[in-house]
Amino acid sequence: MPHKLYYFNVRGRGEAIRYLLVDNAIPYEEVIINKESWAELKPKTTFGQLPMLVMEDGTELVQSNAILRALARKYDLYGSSEQEANMIDMINDAQEDERVRYTRMIYQDYENGKAPYVENLPKRLQPFERLLARNGQSFFVGSKISFVDYNMFDLLDDHLALSPTCLDAFPLLKAFHQNMAARPNLAISPIARVQLTKY
Repeated sequence: MPHKLYYFNVRGRGEAIRYLLVDNAIPYEEVIINKESWAELKPKTTFGQLPMLVMEDGTELVQSNAILRALARKYDLYGSSEQEANMIDMINDAQEDERVRYTRMIYQDYENGKAPYVENLPKRLQPFERLLARNGQSFFVGSKISFVDYNMFDLLDDHLALSPTCLDAFPLLKAFHQNMAARPNLAISPIARVQLTKY
């Protein structure tokens, strides 16, 4: 059976997983969870959270980054060497720090927090710009796409919605985002391309 992704009908923590699956033409079914079905499903999940991926062999995984890493190992999206895999992990942890900071501002202090968050964003984006420059490729690590590229694409997408000019001072990040958005399988929203089951 194909992989089965359980998540709410939002982008959130599920979007980078969708990007990876759709971009690599990996068959999967998405089960959209609503408030009522979540009350029933939540106690059955490992940590009481979504997204959850049931893999082809029946393994149930939660934690979005654990899901991405599992898929990356299975589908050769984890670099071409141990050194590249280590770099991918480092960059992914850094983007996770930024994602947590962004999510906290959005859900806990949007009215007062947006302006200072956007003001300080350039100094937090600069290291990612340098990483792209150092790699000298279209991706963050090596010469082929890895799971961290999907996480970074999603993170930058969220920030462009927050501040449409936030990448103007970062030509490599801007080009990276544009190149990812232009990938044929990502030109249409992932959630529109899969078989959905609503509970």
